[in-house]
This record gives sequence, structure tokens and C-alpha cells, in this order.
Amino acid sequence: MPQLFLYIVFGVILVVGLILFLVLANFFGVWLRAKLAGAAVSFSTLIGMRLRKVPVGLIVDSRVTAVKAGLALETDELEAHFLAGGNVAHVVLALIAADKAEIPLSYKRACAIDLAIKGTNKTVLEAVRTSINPKVIDCPNPATGKVTIDAVARDGIGVKVRARVTVRSNLDRFVGGATEETIIARVGEGIVTSIGSALSYKDVLENPDRISKTVLQKGLDSSTAFEILSVDIADIDIGDNVGAKLQAEQAEADKVVAQARAEMRRAAAVASEQEQKARTQEMRAKVVEAEAQIPQAMAEAFRNGNLGIMDYMRMKNIESDTAMRDSIATPDKPATS
Repeated sequence: MPQLFLYIVFGVILVVGLILFLVLANFFGVWLRAKLAGAAVSFSTLIGMRLRKVPVGLIVDSRVTAVKAGLALETDELEAHFLAGGNVAHVVLALIAADKAEIPLSYKRACAIDLAIKGTNKTVLEAVRTSINPKVIDCPNPATGKVTIDAVARDGIGVKVRARVTVRSNLDRFVGGATEETIIARVGEGIVTSIGSALSYKDVLENPDRISKTVLQKGLDSSTAFEILSVDIADIDIGDNVGAKLQAEQAEADKVVAQARAEMRRAAAVASEQEQKARTQEMRAKVVEAEAQIPQAMAEAFRNGNLGIMDYMRMKNIESDTAMRDSIATPDKPATS
């Protein structure tokens, strides 16, 4: 019995020793690296990270980098950001860059910026670098297919402008602030407004800096993630005579309208003429109908004794005399008996 007990104790010690050996084999290198760097991490913390499926090497190395740079970051903070889907390495590098540049940036804000731009082609490190070293944005963006901003001065002459906007990140407004597309749209709107208020395109060509001053005075960077430092006119050129073109198009449209109205009046006149002709034919038909009733009336007068034979002969003589006069007046007309 005592011998069996010894075997059990020996087995337990062997299992515990094996576990300790595996722990040392897996975490000793990481633990020693953190210990020597002055950013010690306990074995229990390392084991907990492994159980939570957190990359131990990434968290420890990021903490070592932060501590060496003078930033006191705990592994729990780094783990929480990783589990939230953030990029721990970029956050640490961004904090170091901001600290060296004496830009106030807390760990929570850096994590918020990193999560806010997740899924885009930007990083929190890029945001901090842009805050340190301003970037230049082309306006309009060549990726949209447009190379110039087209506007029209008050004299009707078009002006084509290409601008370059120098901006830097505003870390306080980076979360929830408008992006570069908003900056480009606002600057484009300001350029169009400035050119449209000019009396002549010559004023724009003589003083292109007036466009920059007008745009900067509008405060176009409000509620955006950037601060506009300058707006520079990179290129300016003359476009089409939009005013003359619009007047020509208006004249052509007026001509078409006038032709349509004239055609309407002509059609109405033709319809009225046809209506008058129809009424004339109708009147002639009534005359023929009335003349057809004359013989009937004469016959009725003979029967009633109201018309005698001498009266009839006198009427015929009058008709013959009238026909003779008509033939004399119009020689080409054949005489009727």
C-alpha cells in the first residue's frame, strides 16, 4: 500500500513537471524577452492569453515596444483592443509617433480611431503621420475621371481650374468627422462660387489667389477629420464661351417655337378655308334646291289660275333677252335659247 501511494505521488509529480516543462517550453522565451525589456508579464497572464486565443507574441512584443518608448501600456488593454478587432501594432506605433511629436493622443482615442477606419485603406498610424506631416489632396480627384473643375464667370466665359489642397489630420475630430471626399467637394463648390462671382474671366486669370482666399475664408474644414492649411491653384485655363452657346441654343429653341406656332396658324387658316368652301357648296346646294322648286310652283300657279299663258310667254321673253345680254357681255360664253 505505501508503495502504491508512492507510485501515485510520483505520477502526479511527473504530470505536474511535464505541464511545467510544456509551459516553460512555450512561454519561457516570451517571458524572458519581456522580463529583460523591463515589461515583465507573468506566466499566468501568458497562459490566459493563450486560452483566450490571443496571439501572445503580438501582445507581448507590442507592450515591449510601448514600454521601451516610455508608454505604460498593460497587456489587458492591448488584449481588449485585439479582441475588439483592432490592429494593436498600428495603435502602439501611432501612440509612439504622437508622443515623439508631442501631439496629445490617448490610448482610448487611438483605439477609437483604429476601429473607426477599420475596413478602409487607412490606418491610425497614417492618421497620426498626416497630423505630423500634412498631405496634399488633388481637387478634383483624378480617380473620378475629372481633371478640372469647370465654372463660368459672369461674362459667360468658362474657366477650368485644378487645385491642390494641403491638409493635416485633426485627431480630435477624426472619429465621426467627414473624410477627404467631403473636403474635395467643399473646395470644388468654393471654387465654382468664387469664379461665378467674378465679373469677367480676366479677373480670375489676373488674380487666381483670390480663389484661394475665398475658399479658405469659408471654413470648409468644419466637422471634418482634417484641417485645411492651404488651397493652391495648380492650373487654370479658359474653357468654352458658355454664355454665347446658351444664347445660340435659346435662339434656336425660340425659332423652333415660332415655326411651330406659324405652322399652327397656317393649319388653322387651311382648316378655315376648307370650312368656308364646304359652306359655299352647302349654299349652292340650297340654291339648286330652291331653283328646282320653281317649275313646280309655276305648274301649281297654272293649275290655280294665278299664271296665264301670256305671263309665261313674257317670262320666257325676259329670260331670252337676259341670255342675249349675257352673251354680248361675255363673247366666250355660249348663248342659251
